[in-house]
Amino acid sequence: MKTEWHTIIIGAGAAGLFAAPYAAKAGATLVIDHAKKPGEKIRISGGGRCNFTNMYAEPKNFVGQNPHFHKSALARFSQWDFVELVDQAGIAWHEKTLGQLFCDGKSTQIVEMLTDRLAKAGAELALNTSVSAISRTDNGFQLETSQGRLTCKNLIIATGGKSIPKMGATGFAYDIARQFGHQIIETSAGLVPFTFPDGRFAALSGLSLPVRVWNDSASFEEALLFTHRGLSGPAILQISSYWQPGEPVHIDLTHGLNLREALRIQRQTEGRRQLSTELSRHLPGKLVDHLATEWADRFDLTQRLADQSDKALDALMDQLSDWQLTPSGTEGYRTAEVTLGGVSTDGLDSKSMMSKTVPGLYFIGECVDVTGWLGGFNFQWAWASAHAAGRHIAEA
Repeated sequence: MKTEWHTIIIGAGAAGLFAAPYAAKAGATLVIDHAKKPGEKIRISGGGRCNFTNMYAEPKNFVGQNPHFHKSALARFSQWDFVELVDQAGIAWHEKTLGQLFCDGKSTQIVEMLTDRLAKAGAELALNTSVSAISRTDNGFQLETSQGRLTCKNLIIATGGKSIPKMGATGFAYDIARQFGHQIIETSAGLVPFTFPDGRFAALSGLSLPVRVWNDSASFEEALLFTHRGLSGPAILQISSYWQPGEPVHIDLTHGLNLREALRIQRQTEGRRQLSTELSRHLPGKLVDHLATEWADRFDLTQRLADQSDKALDALMDQLSDWQLTPSGTEGYRTAEVTLGGVSTDGLDSKSMMSKTVPGLYFIGECVDVTGWLGGFNFQWAWASAHAAGRHIAEA
């Protein structure tokens, strides 16, 4: 391996691989990673089919201290720009739900597309390569690596966040950012299941139903999944990115159902039957049984439906449509799909992703304090931020 490069990219994930072909237009470009294979998170994403972007990606689908920072990069490289590359590569795809775009085949097709583009641009890829130190030089940066000393004019940090540490995720990007004087917004697990003590929902594990989940910051209408540890499913993962420890989440179990009116009608025709029996015509029976026990001090679901006054039914409906639960925590980085927080955008240029104080130093992808919703949005941020940095280097 040669030692002098125009651009070195640390991180062979989605953002790093995608930035390389653009940066390579300006000069010799190297992507290095400590992993054995490139794009491992791409490979496991979307159940092995890679939810590579979302048809409806726009700035409102992202979380961060600065709600405007990501607008420039997303506007300059949209979801349709990436779809065009996928089409050119001959990769068949489909919309699964809510604008989520997946490969018809395996997610490795996206990895192959990225590595093919990298190779055709003349960039190089060095795996099984770790970085132990980075320092400034008069002409750029010097890296101490397991392959020896390397120098470069431009350095792109694309090593991601802390989510899924078993795949090698670390806080490397944050350490480098701090070294060069950048602020780090406190990180936490995002798009992650909630946990509850004492196996509260263990008996319901595997049960899923459509709900609306909300707190003071956001609201989502998707599926909820009960687990042995607590709550998961798309609705829960989404709201977790807006949740603060100790805060309750609100769940509408009647979402999409006119349950209040249905029970009043059933009271006229099936009044002799138990309230729990009639509820089970609209909600999963296991869930009704669980609620009958959990809410026993407030509601007796074994009573006849005919014995329920309008006031009593209204009280039950209010509870079903606003079930307030306070998680004890989350499953943490172990299962989190993304990392919230990261390198503060205050120190980065929104058009180029370059440091405002250290010329030639760039941060892209998940390590930056920009986090997307579930459903392909985080990949779109990876593509857009990588494009911004790579194009800036090419055009400098």
